[in-house]
Amino acid sequence: MATGKRIDPWRMKLSALDQSPIRKGGTAADAVRETIELAKCCERFGYSRYWLAEHHNTSSFAGSTPEILIARVASETKTIRVGSGGIMLPHYSPLKVAENFRMLETLYPGRVDLAIGRAPGADGRTSVALQAGPQAWDIAAFPQQAELLRHYLEEAAGLAEWPATHPYRQIHASPRGPGMPEMWMLASSLSGAVFAAELGLPLSFAQFISPDGSGAEAAQTYRRQFKPHRDGDVPRVSVAVFALAADTEAEAERLCLTRNLWVMQLLRNQAGPFPSPEEAAAYAYTPEDRVMLRGIAARGITGTAERVRAGLEKIAGEYGAEEAVVLTITFDFAARVRSYELIAKSFALGA
Repeated sequence: MATGKRIDPWRMKLSALDQSPIRKGGTAADAVRETIELAKCCERFGYSRYWLAEHHNTSSFAGSTPEILIARVASETKTIRVGSGGIMLPHYSPLKVAENFRMLETLYPGRVDLAIGRAPGADGRTSVALQAGPQAWDIAAFPQQAELLRHYLEEAAGLAEWPATHPYRQIHASPRGPGMPEMWMLASSLSGAVFAAELGLPLSFAQFISPDGSGAEAAQTYRRQFKPHRDGDVPRVSVAVFALAADTEAEAERLCLTRNLWVMQLLRNQAGPFPSPEEAAAYAYTPEDRVMLRGIAARGITGTAERVRAGLEKIAGEYGAEEAVVLTITFDFAARVRSYELIAKSFALGA
């Protein structure tokens, strides 16, 4: 059930999720440059975190290696936390992920987040191609991978030791030193929330992927089943929402045509670069398309800043979330920056 809790806009944190979207007529290099520029803007607007997504073998998104983008974004900013949203752990060795994030923590101490997930971020064939060897990690091993990753990080920071009989007791994630990235568990279903609870990790739920209301119940289950990893650990929830603000309702609806058509094409395995609002408006929609589009539009929050703020507060209240992670995609980059600015101002971020 939803909590019905109202979140005080002066207390709720706002963060940003960037998938580095590629627009029609643009390039992947454009998308990466815009990611870096948007991160600097979000820091200036007062957002708490800037997370980079992981997708593979797609013409829609340029963000295939969040750990590399994190390094660049962190170097271009000063205070905002920068992290993965997320690392798709089943593709990788926990030791290598630990080393990547130990290096990031060493370079940018106290600013790095490591959110992990078990979704592939790719089609099946691409997932096979990402394997380092002939056999992939079994998806059932994900909790053990996550535990091993955390232990590597904690051991490198001097917060844990290997058991005397552990086969990896002489293996360390370098560079060793104080501090460690803040680990989060990504989820878009109940199972991900249960993993977060069992491991005692903060939970970030992708409402923009699962907008059917199941996320609020998953967040409640997470809190009930939460098992602290260390003394003082408490359940923490953020909710990731697609939101788009503009100076008028009509302009917001026009800008959102880009994302709505793209999602419809994604659901039909036809997704490519993001279309312009003009192309989306001229698309020959069937009656069935229009039914689908209404459902897609309902997945996000679109309108003036005041309307978006009210929508974010409502969803955060349903989840009991202390933080909302905003995902905004537009064809025009300036409109995307403006959306994040308007949302930040509506919450008086930095005031």
